Amino acid sequence: MVPGLITKKVGMSRIFAESGEAVAVTYLKVEPNTIVRLKNQEKDGYNAIVLGIGASPHKTKNGKELTKFRRQKEWQVQSLEGFEPGKELGADVLPVNTTVTVTGVSKGKGFQGVMKRHHFGGGPATHGSHFKREPGSIGMRTKPGRIHKGKRMAGHMGMDTKTLHHRPIVLCDAEHGILGVKGPIPGPNGGYIFITVET
Repeated sequence: MVPGLITKKVGMSRIFAESGEAVAVTYLKVEPNTIVRLKNQEKDGYNAIVLGIGASPHKTKNGKELTKFRRQKEWQVQSLEGFEPGKELGADVLPVNTTVTVTGVSKGKGFQGVMKRHHFGGGPATHGSHFKREPGSIGMRTKPGRIHKGKRMAGHMGMDTKTLHHRPIVLCDAEHGILGVKGPIPGPNGGYIFITVET
């Protein structure tokens, strides 16, 4: 069985189950995933396939391509049987009710304060308070005389790799290359999402 796919997030919608229940679904576009390379136990110490998707925009000064694909991802497999370099994989390799792990990069939110970034409660909002959205005290006294590592402060928020487990595939449209995964998935529309089949 194919261990995973590289997809693009299309957006969210909902479908109705046979029971009539509305199910939130994230649609993923599956462009042809090309097997770029096979790794084997004898040469690399493990069995794996490398998939590539999209045309690479990166070129050298003389116009040669640095890499053929925009995105590449490696998955380890038990056996290389049925896989060969150049073969293309589509949405049909992951049927409905397959449970997968999805990985994406969350939306970037820029520089944010502690109330938005860490859910701090803030200070009094009335009676002339000058402490509305500030972080408050960040240290102690002469000892230790420094700020402890990991102190939650304002800073860049978002653009983090997020992984969600146990997500069932509830829709598979092989003709149009669309997969429907139950629930939300991190990242913007058009962002790359890596799907890994759970065993």
